[in-house]
Amino acid sequence: MLNTAIVGLGWWGKTLVKAAKDFGAPINFVRGVTLEPDTVRDFAAEHKLAIGTSFEEAIADPQVQAVILATPHSKHRAQAEAAAAAKKHIYCEKPFALAKADAVAMLEACKRAGIEIGVGHHFRLMPSMRVLDELAKSGAFGTIMHVEGNYSHDWLANMPADSWRMAAAESRAGGMTGMGIHVLDCFRDLVGPMRRIAALSKARALKVPAGDTTSALIEFESGATGTLATTIKTPFDWRIAVYGENCRAESVSETRAVIHRPGKAPEVIDHPADNHLGRNLDYFAKAAMGQGAFPISPEGILQTASALEAVFKSVDADGAWMTV
Repeated sequence: MLNTAIVGLGWWGKTLVKAAKDFGAPINFVRGVTLEPDTVRDFAAEHKLAIGTSFEEAIADPQVQAVILATPHSKHRAQAEAAAAAKKHIYCEKPFALAKADAVAMLEACKRAGIEIGVGHHFRLMPSMRVLDELAKSGAFGTIMHVEGNYSHDWLANMPADSWRMAAAESRAGGMTGMGIHVLDCFRDLVGPMRRIAALSKARALKVPAGDTTSALIEFESGATGTLATTIKTPFDWRIAVYGENCRAESVSETRAVIHRPGKAPEVIDHPADNHLGRNLDYFAKAAMGQGAFPISPEGILQTASALEAVFKSVDADGAWMTV
């Protein structure tokens, strides 16, 4: 078992703890770090967590072998560098970093320390996405021409105005940091590195600083093209479609994929639901214990972080093309 401190015990930090335990990941949560300890007393007691308010105390604890960072995005670099210096394995929630330079520094710190780094890009593990991944790896698509993606919902629309998740410095370009980042990572996983991105972000229904609706046009290094959209004020939508020369396939929910082949009726594939968040944490814990590799390489982590920054830069430049 990997003795782990969970840093950040808001709704998502609690979700991570529950997902790991429900999946049976070899993670033993021994400490929790939160700035609001009185709000998590019952949760801490249920999961046998020693609660504190000091991140520094947690990484100084010799019992702690790893940290899971479920903290505001802007804190990731400093916390990752400190944890790496303390020789703790790190699982960092997405977005890994808000700037390429920060991602580079974090990954270099992990490399110097010889510790494992994992990131919370678990949507690529959804049953429907694994269907698309298998098609890509088998060459069934042939040449991939284009990909489309949309991840939108209104779950965050009524968040308090003073929530850090709604702050412009933490959630730039509308839903990109919370939702669109998953599409970027799935694109990278399916099609490969991105070369350049042009993006726009607008405030349509919600007058929030970062806007509520973002769209992007992407050129991949392979020559394929892509489009991405996300809005934080519309009913739930998830879709990733890959357009290949030989077939087209789409993920339309966590569990359903549809394959379209020339001259044939669409093939609908439904898989049972899967705890893909817990599975991602399981990969991380096993990699930290020397039992395999985390599925996303440091180069892949950096590529997605770089693509996110390109979106931000393009939005700031009114849609100009930005190199990833």
